[in-house]
Amino acid sequence: MDPSESNAKSKLILREKLNFNEEKLNKIDLFVNNVLNYNKKYNLISSSTENDIWCRHVLDSAQLVKYIDSNKFKSLSDLGTGAGFPGIILSIFFSDVISFHVKLYEKSNVKIDFLKEQIQRLNLNNVSLYDNDYQSHKLSSDYFVFRAFKKLHEILRISRETITGPHKLIVMMGKSAQDQLNKASKADINKYKLVPSITSKDSKILLLDAKN
Repeated sequence: MDPSESNAKSKLILREKLNFNEEKLNKIDLFVNNVLNYNKKYNLISSSTENDIWCRHVLDSAQLVKYIDSNKFKSLSDLGTGAGFPGIILSIFFSDVISFHVKLYEKSNVKIDFLKEQIQRLNLNNVSLYDNDYQSHKLSSDYFVFRAFKKLHEILRISRETITGPHKLIVMMGKSAQDQLNKASKADINKYKLVPSITSKDSKILLLDAKN
């Protein structure tokens, strides 16, 4: 599919199937332009994905709203948020839910500077940004999302050893998802569901209730 057609289709899905209103779509549009401009000088996203950014990054991130209950749960952490995918996209979607808070963790100084600027420019009052490595902070949220972060066994170790309190994991995975699950320690795997990604037939999203 031509990138312009893919971007248009992604925006339609955001609007009609994921319930992003025009105000939120306008904020994402501004954010996307900022990412692309910043990417001319700094490596925020792969240059090969720039033309298809609405599908490869925005829609890929936005689909997670289907698995987050902001009425019952009140906080979300994005470990290794990078350029803000999915954390910034999710914070835009939940920006009108006063009690819902998004925490972004990132160790790259370049990306931290970019994210600080975006949080201010987009007027995202529901976001906190934490620099340095995630291990430098106390991790506590209802949801933890992971996109291009670490292998599943390492995420499960973080869940078990570093994150405090009950929480749910949302892990974006590739074609090796089931294989990684099969190799994971059964002591770490509780109730889970593996659902298909809407942006790639080879990708899966793991929804897991942590045991601690």
